Amino acid sequence: MEAKQVSNQIWEKLVQMGRSTRTTLRIMRSNRVGFIGFLLLVLIVLISFVGPLFIELDTNTKIEHIYETPSSEFWLGTDHQGRDIFSQIVNGGKDVIIVGVTAGFLSTIIGVTFGTLAGFVGGWVDNVIVAFTDFVLTIPRFPLLVVLAATLTFSSNFFLGVILGLLNWPALLRAIRAQALSLKERDFIEAARALDLGTTHIIFREIVPNMMSYIIISFTLAMTGAIYALVGLVLLGLAPFSGTNWGIMLSLAWTRGAIFFKDSIWYIMSPVVAIAVLQLSLITMNRSLELVFNPRLRTEA
Repeated sequence: MEAKQVSNQIWEKLVQMGRSTRTTLRIMRSNRVGFIGFLLLVLIVLISFVGPLFIELDTNTKIEHIYETPSSEFWLGTDHQGRDIFSQIVNGGKDVIIVGVTAGFLSTIIGVTFGTLAGFVGGWVDNVIVAFTDFVLTIPRFPLLVVLAATLTFSSNFFLGVILGLLNWPALLRAIRAQALSLKERDFIEAARALDLGTTHIIFREIVPNMMSYIIISFTLAMTGAIYALVGLVLLGLAPFSGTNWGIMLSLAWTRGAIFFKDSIWYIMSPVVAIAVLQLSLITMNRSLELVFNPRLRTEA
C-alpha cells in the first residue's frame, strides 16, 4: 500500500513537472528570436556532450590530407596534421561549456548572496562588503589571470572556471545590492519583517525571487565573459593545453602558421564560428528568459 502511494506521488510530481515545462516552453516561444537561441543552445550542448559518444576525436596524423577543404570524408576539412576538423569541433565544446557554466554559476552565487545581504542588512555589513568589492573592482582581471597563471597551475578546466568565477562577481554584486536597497522598502518585505521571518528567509524567499530575471541574464552574460577569457588564456598559452577545445584549435592554428595556407580558412574559422554561435545563442536566449521570469513583459499572443 505504501509503495503504491509513493509511486502515485512520484507520478503526480512528474505530471506537474511536465505541465510546468510545457508552460515554460510556451512562454519562451512567444519570442521567436529568444526561442531559436534556446533551441540552438540545446543543440550545441547535445553535440558537445552526446556527440563525442558517436564521433571519436581524430588524432591520427595524415600527411596526405593536410588542409583539405570540406568533402564527404571531412565535413569541415582538415587541419595542419590532416586531422578531421569536424570531430575536433564536436569534441571541443564540452570544456568550453564547463568553464562557462562553472564561472557563471560561482560568480552569480557570490554576487547575489553578498549583494542582497549588503543591501538588505545595511550598516557595517554593507560597508565592509562594498569596500571589499570596490577594492576587487580596481584590479584588472585579465592581467591578474596572467599573473596567476605564472604562479599557479591550471590543472583542469574546472579549476580555471572556479578562478574566473572568483574574479567576476564584483559588478554583479553592486547591481544586486542596488536592487535589494529598492526592494527592501516594499510592503511585502515590511510584512515579512513584521512576521519576524528572519534574514535568511527574507533574502532567499522574498527578495531573490523578485530579481530572478536579472540574475538569470547576469548568469548567461557571466558565461560569455568566462568563455572569452578561456579562449584568450589558451591563445596566450596560459590555460590547460591538454585534450582539445575550440580555444586550443585557435591557438594551434596561430602557432602552426595556418594563416599562410590558402585552404586553412576552414581550420581557422570553424572554432571561431562555433564560439560565436554559442555566444549568440546565450545572448538571444535571454529574450525568452526575461518573459519566463518577469510576467510583466509578457504579451498575449
